[in-house]
Amino acid sequence: MPRELPTTVDEVAVRTVATIVGLTALLTLVTGQWWLLGLLAIDFTLRSTLGPKASPIARLVCGHIRPRLSAAPKPTAWAPKRFAASLGAGMTVTATLLVAVATAFDQPALLTVVAGITVVMVALPALEAIFAYCVGCKVYGILMRRGLLGDTACIDCGPVVGATSAPPGTTRTRVAEPA
Repeated sequence: MPRELPTTVDEVAVRTVATIVGLTALLTLVTGQWWLLGLLAIDFTLRSTLGPKASPIARLVCGHIRPRLSAAPKPTAWAPKRFAASLGAGMTVTATLLVAVATAFDQPALLTVVAGITVVMVALPALEAIFAYCVGCKVYGILMRRGLLGDTACIDCGPVVGATSAPPGTTRTRVAEPA
């Protein structure tokens, strides 16, 4: 039976997950322990394909860290966050494969590319964690407005192209407004 994905997630939990991801990427960059990118790749892949309940980092946050934070829950649409996690999965899987190739074929220059990807994996989660600015969500919004994701890509995100109000019985979550 397929796992049911959430329609909304808690923004505070999402930002806490982003903090852990960003700090892990920073630790990877500072120490050169590139294998940590493999752990992030696994977590991103689980989160983007099976949902936050499958993610070890999200489970840690929701089970142990979030209950200790006093901030009120702030629901936000899951679909853009899932898209952002998919981008994270793509970047960390790519970096992990490049580390494997660099090691197997003695190509240390590839580690420069890995370091560049890792810098992005520090910067993007930092934007989410500190400023609640989700770059992947912004890209998702652009793709929605251009009709590239279909009408049902994110029902919780409100109307797609051009409408100014949410369908009856729903609320519109601000997702990827133009900068």
